[in-house]
Amino acid sequence: MNGSMEFLQRYVESFGYDWLSNVLLITAGSFVLWLVWRVIYGRLKAITAKTQLAWDDLVIRAVKTPVSTLIWVWPATVSVGLIVASHSEKDTIWLGKIDLILVITTFIWISLRLIQNVEEHVLEQKKRDETTVQAIAKVARLFFVTIGILTIMQALGLSLSGLLTFGGVGGLIVGLAAKDLLSNFFGGMMIYFDRPFKVGDWIRSPDRAIEGTVERIGWRMTIIRTFDKRPLYVPNSVFSNIVVENPSRMLNRRIYETIGLRYDDGNKMEAIVDDVKKMLESHKDIDSRQTLMVNFDAFGPSSLNFFIYTFTKTVNWARYHEVKQDVLLQVMEIIKSHGADIAYPTQTLKIDPVVLANNEAQSKHIIQP
Repeated sequence: MNGSMEFLQRYVESFGYDWLSNVLLITAGSFVLWLVWRVIYGRLKAITAKTQLAWDDLVIRAVKTPVSTLIWVWPATVSVGLIVASHSEKDTIWLGKIDLILVITTFIWISLRLIQNVEEHVLEQKKRDETTVQAIAKVARLFFVTIGILTIMQALGLSLSGLLTFGGVGGLIVGLAAKDLLSNFFGGMMIYFDRPFKVGDWIRSPDRAIEGTVERIGWRMTIIRTFDKRPLYVPNSVFSNIVVENPSRMLNRRIYETIGLRYDDGNKMEAIVDDVKKMLESHKDIDSRQTLMVNFDAFGPSSLNFFIYTFTKTVNWARYHEVKQDVLLQVMEIIKSHGADIAYPTQTLKIDPVVLANNEAQSKHIIQP
C-alpha cells in the first residue's frame, strides 16, 4: 500500500506542476473515476434487476456508497501527501497506513451494509423468526467489527500476541469491574438460545411488575411496551432470575364463569345445565376437544350456583371477549327460556309474631294522648 501511494505521488509530481495544480489534477481524476463508477453501478443494477435472485441486488446496494467514498477519500490522501511534501520535509509514510486503514474500513463497511440488507430482506419475507434473524445479524456484525479492529491494530504495528496476553489478565479485571454488563450480555444470549419469548410476544412475570409486548431484544436490555404505551427497559440479567409467562404462545383461552339462579328455580337447574352444555358443544368458537364442564356447583347465600369451564378456539384477546360475550348472552337466553332468572343478592327477615304484636301495642300506647 505504501509503494502504490508513493508511485502515484511520484507519477503526479512528474508532470512538473506545482502542488495546487497537482491537487486539482487528482481531484479531477477522482471525479472522472467516480463518474465511471456511477456508470458501472448503473449497468450492474440494471443487470441484477433482471434476475430473480435477490442476493445480487443486496450486494450491489451494499458496495455503492463505500466504493464511492473510497474513490474520493483515497486520492485525497495522495493530495495531502503532496501538500505536506511541498511545504515541509517531513516523512509521509504514515499516509500509507491511513490508506491501508481506509481499505480495511471500506471492507468492514461493505460487510456491515450487506448484513443489514440481508437482515431487512429476510425480515420482509416473514418466513423466519424475527428474534433469530436479529441475533444472527448481531453476531455477524460483532465478528466483522472485531476482525476489522484487530486488522487495523496490526496495520498500525501493534503486537497482537502481546495484546492477547495482556487481554488475559486485563479481561479478568474488566470482567470483575463490569460483571453487571457481562451478566446482561449473557442474559441476552440466553434469551436468543432458549427463546422464552421473541419480538412481538406478549409476556408478563408474576415475580415482577413486568407485562407488555416485546419491542426489541438487545445485548444489554430488552424493551417492553406496556399496555398503557409506556416503554419498559429491563436488563437481560433479570430474566435469568424470574419466572416469565408468555401468553402469546397459549393454545386456547379459558372461559371460567360462575352463574347463580334463584332458589325458587331449583327444579329447573338440571335442564338449564344440560342446555348450556349442549350450546357450548355446538358453538363454532368453542374448542370441544378441550375440557368442557357445566355443573351445579354450590348453594350460595342467595343463589344456586353452576359454573362454566371451557376454552375458546381463538387466542386473540379482543376476539376472545367477543366469544365470551356471545356465550354469556346465550346462557342468559337459556335461563329465561326455562322461566328462570339469574339471582341477585337478597335477604329474608323472619319476625316473631309475638314480638310484632308487642311492638304494635307499645306503639299505640305511645300514640294515645
